[in-house]
Amino acid sequence: MSADVDPQTLVPGYISSYDEISPWYYDPVARTAAMDLDGVVASLCFPMVPRFCGQTFLEATDRAFALSCLRIYNDWMIDEWAGAAPGRFLPLVIIPLWDPTLAAVEIERCAAKGAQAVSFSENPSKLGLPSLHDQRGYWDPVLRAADDTGLPLCIHFGSSSSMATPSPDAPLLVTGSLAPLNLVQALVDWLFCGKLIDGDHSPYPNLKICLSEGGIGWIPYMLERCDFMVRNRPYLADTDWNVDLASGAAGTFSASGARRMGVLPSELFRRHIYGCFIDDTFGARHLTEVGVDNVMLETDFPHGDGSFPNSRANAGRLLAGYDAETRFKVMRGNAERVFSFQPAPEL
Repeated sequence: MSADVDPQTLVPGYISSYDEISPWYYDPVARTAAMDLDGVVASLCFPMVPRFCGQTFLEATDRAFALSCLRIYNDWMIDEWAGAAPGRFLPLVIIPLWDPTLAAVEIERCAAKGAQAVSFSENPSKLGLPSLHDQRGYWDPVLRAADDTGLPLCIHFGSSSSMATPSPDAPLLVTGSLAPLNLVQALVDWLFCGKLIDGDHSPYPNLKICLSEGGIGWIPYMLERCDFMVRNRPYLADTDWNVDLASGAAGTFSASGARRMGVLPSELFRRHIYGCFIDDTFGARHLTEVGVDNVMLETDFPHGDGSFPNSRANAGRLLAGYDAETRFKVMRGNAERVFSFQPAPEL
């Protein structure tokens, strides 16, 4: 659903030509006009055709061809999309998930060209890839490249090509309401995978992870819960024994190994992870508990559940009552810092 459609009168269907689409959606110069109307200085755009983290290329049978297409997409994103309006777009690139060594090379290549973020999956195991807990360190080359270049890993909900649902016949209204659960799981995975902390050692001290379009109101409780588990159930990280508490079934599995966390999960969040939200009234009221320095506003343009054309007014409503420094951080300052980005002067 597009941003200029009234959701109450929407008739689901498919477009058949570009004539039915506003140039705002596919032309970067036209897009800046929509951004000006919306009060948005700069924007980071996730891919749609390749899908949020390049799953289309991952699923291709011809990997050499897929890699060529992926590189062409990244060059286009940096040179043509972002290049058409300097200071208005943060180039987000995708990587060959099927080969972490090639992925690291692509991160370094794109960083040298001006990329400012890398898209990553919320749950690689759902894509048939090793998880973050993989004992062999499958993702280490990718994390090392992100750490070395300073490019944040941006994780969009749905980037595992799966959505949380309680039953196969549940309507999309159920699935859509549960969308943040994907990023709840992603957050906990990152906190306990050993990539942010191993004992007292931080393997990737510069690693930054941005959770996109999942809201922020749930974050304080999940951090509280994770801290509780570390304080009261630390042995659960130190065993290869697993049990399904719901069914009682027990078995063995190959975990990522015994690990002592020298830092609480809540502190790891403060150091490495950022929540992003469009319209989260509860979360906005509890910025102190979430972490003022770990929150960024997003608009989801051109999707229909975004804040266009009222993004600036929406931000003013959500952040009413906060001081100017806090408002600046959430609306702009944190993004400038996290992405090492200097936007164009405000219009």
